[in-house]
Amino acid sequence: MHVTGFTFIRNAVKFDFPIVEAITSILPICDEFVVAVGKGEDETLELVRQIDPQKIRIIETVWDESLKDGGVVYAKETDKAFRAISAQSDWAFYIQGDEVVHENDLPKIKAAMERWKDDKNVDGLLFHYTHFYGSYDYIGDSPTWYRHEIRVVRNDKRIYSYRDAQGFRKNNNEKLRVKLVDARIYHYGWVKDPRVMQEKYVHIHQYWHGGDVEGHVNVSAEGFDYSQIDSLAKFTGSHPRVMLPRIQRQNWQFSHDISHKNLRFKYRLKMWLARLTGWYIGEYKNYKLL
Repeated sequence: MHVTGFTFIRNAVKFDFPIVEAITSILPICDEFVVAVGKGEDETLELVRQIDPQKIRIIETVWDESLKDGGVVYAKETDKAFRAISAQSDWAFYIQGDEVVHENDLPKIKAAMERWKDDKNVDGLLFHYTHFYGSYDYIGDSPTWYRHEIRVVRNDKRIYSYRDAQGFRKNNNEKLRVKLVDARIYHYGWVKDPRVMQEKYVHIHQYWHGGDVEGHVNVSAEGFDYSQIDSLAKFTGSHPRVMLPRIQRQNWQFSHDISHKNLRFKYRLKMWLARLTGWYIGEYKNYKLL
């Protein structure tokens, strides 16, 4: 079995993306790794070059700045990395620049890839998600966060990144047929120094809403306001080992009263039913679970 990891990144240093942690978290079960590094404003290219020159293959890209709606540019960059994967690979393991996998889950992921490698009915593997917010101590628990997404796909070039690169589809907008893996993606995209978070938030919004940043982002001298969140829970598990040095360097404080819920009625109802039955009404599912 041959596995290739792939990702895209730009301005990782400027916006404090844990790209090194993201790549190294899955590198042990990858035979090679393709990174599409976009031309940016910092030393991201040099940073990626230092990770593992034996396994990592870098393709330098230029983002299409005309793509200003729906985060489509992220999908285009994802596809550049995916298309560069050699034909010898059976599976392609996708990780975004703010996502990390726990080392305890690697054996389960590898076992799932081996189990389903020869079953061509399986297009990919579906993962659970944990979304951190504000600090490394809190996670989003409202229905507005996606609970699952595809992160391993078959090396089939009919597959492509979908919408804003959250997931994948194939052929003419077909959902992928997937198996759920007992493994989790730790998403740290909402955990940064508030000043850096605000700068990143302003920047990424130029690729949404037709580039109308001012109409969708409130800028504050204190930085991003993490208090404006609907619902959080305390994180009680363990972080991936590769994240521990970064967590120890945290230089801002964020505390939140988890009993405070700023939820619309329909979301309160969804959470109540989910606790009761495990079913989320109207949950977005960009896949067909086998």
